[in-house]
Amino acid sequence: MVVDRLGTTFAALSDPTRRAMIERLSHGPAAVHGLTEPFALSQQMISKHIAYLVRARIVIKTKRGRESVCTLRPAAIKTVSDWAVSYRRFWEESFDKLEVVVNQMKKAEVRDDK
Repeated sequence: MVVDRLGTTFAALSDPTRRAMIERLSHGPAAVHGLTEPFALSQQMISKHIAYLVRARIVIKTKRGRESVCTLRPAAIKTVSDWAVSYRRFWEESFDKLEVVVNQMKKAEVRDDK
């Protein structure tokens, strides 16, 4: 179900460490060891973060010899972007309608003052 995937994706994106990992992977695939370097976290915690990203289908983890390599799946992020765009349109239309009402109120106020 799309909503469940979207919820899982949002949950994965809610953590700053996972967002930093996604940022790093946006520049290309990286070995798991390479993803651990900038963080003051144990290998076990990093593995849990990566597993969360894999479950959310944001990252693909593959084996290359003895090394595990993570690759970003941009389609998962695009799903979030598409969802947000639809709400952005809703809010922009709402703000446009509000602007019309406010302008009408200002004009009425000016007329009342005269």
